Amino acid sequence: MIHKNRIQITCISFLSYALMGALVTITGLIIHNLSNHFKIPISQASNIFNFLNIGILISIFLSSWSIEIFSLKNHFNFGFSLIILSNLINIFSKNSIMFAYSIFIFGLVGGMTLSIGTFLITYLYENQERTRKMLLTDSFFSISGILFPIIYTFILFYKIQWNYLYCIISLIYIIIFILSQRVNFIQCTPSSNQNSTINIKKCFNIQTILLYISALLYILAQLSLISWIPEYTIQNIHINIKESSHMISSFWANYMIGMWFFSYFLKFFNLKKIIIYLSGLSTIIIFLFLQNNHYLLLLFLLSLLGFISSSIYSMIITLASMQTKKPSAKIINFTLVFGTIGTFLTFIITSPIIQNYGIKSSLILSNTLYLIVFIIFIIFYNISKKKKYKNLLKIK
Repeated sequence: MIHKNRIQITCISFLSYALMGALVTITGLIIHNLSNHFKIPISQASNIFNFLNIGILISIFLSSWSIEIFSLKNHFNFGFSLIILSNLINIFSKNSIMFAYSIFIFGLVGGMTLSIGTFLITYLYENQERTRKMLLTDSFFSISGILFPIIYTFILFYKIQWNYLYCIISLIYIIIFILSQRVNFIQCTPSSNQNSTINIKKCFNIQTILLYISALLYILAQLSLISWIPEYTIQNIHINIKESSHMISSFWANYMIGMWFFSYFLKFFNLKKIIIYLSGLSTIIIFLFLQNNHYLLLLFLLSLLGFISSSIYSMIITLASMQTKKPSAKIINFTLVFGTIGTFLTFIITSPIIQNYGIKSSLILSNTLYLIVFIIFIIFYNISKKKKYKNLLKIK
């Protein structure tokens, strides 16, 4: 019975990442539809998705404390009410402001669910098993990245109204809600007598700060790239929306395969070393992508990038969770908050760059950010190595 309960809780974590993946990965695809539907410039349409990011950010930040006050079932019940409300607003929205409200509520639900899903995995599993399960959990983000561009193409083909895509996404949360009513979360309840002073100190040491910054910059870099590649390829290499969607689906398909691959093979590597190599290779691949205009070569490079970079964000979260002996909800959520800030900044930073310098400038920015993340991981590794050496001297 306990084993069955554990599996069902793990499924909730998997689906929480699938929900967030669906909400985030369709953004770049529907910007054009949003712009045409509400008759607004594409830069203004992209800014509407800041409401999604604000909702995610607020929700994850508040979850750091709310999961220690309210039961997890109450969180899911509240989320169910919000998902119904957001769909009603979405279906009956007559202008971009109403749609923005709907997107904001979706962000609140997605952020809360992602936070709880990550927290559940770190509490259920330890050490290498935690790393493996975190990668498998994150792979469901990629599965959504594969499925929803296909669903989007299906909707376009049958001339279904594009914003009904959010009703389909909501089905993921309904499954999460049903599972949450069946399971017992007692083994994942945070201890109320945890030493909060130690946690706060650990939240802001040099290593955790580096991980927070790397989470922010990595997500900003990844989404700046993926969100604008459809428009970049349509404008620069003159492919159609179907081929552009295929490129994005291929990226997320290989992202998922990469996560499954690394979830097994990571046990043979040092986590702090491998993350340096993966971020360095990702930087080189993006640079090569920007130097080419041939569709098949771009498709190959984007697919390769998906495979190589797939485990970086999961590794950041895992390394953050390992900064304390027992997983700290605050450290995990702070990492997610900084990652969400990266999501939030995506269109705030890229929209004016695109407006003034063109879409390729946004992709160059993304490449630069990948390089900075690579340098941060080198610094993190060296600090960890020195700290380990000092601890060994103390023991002697």
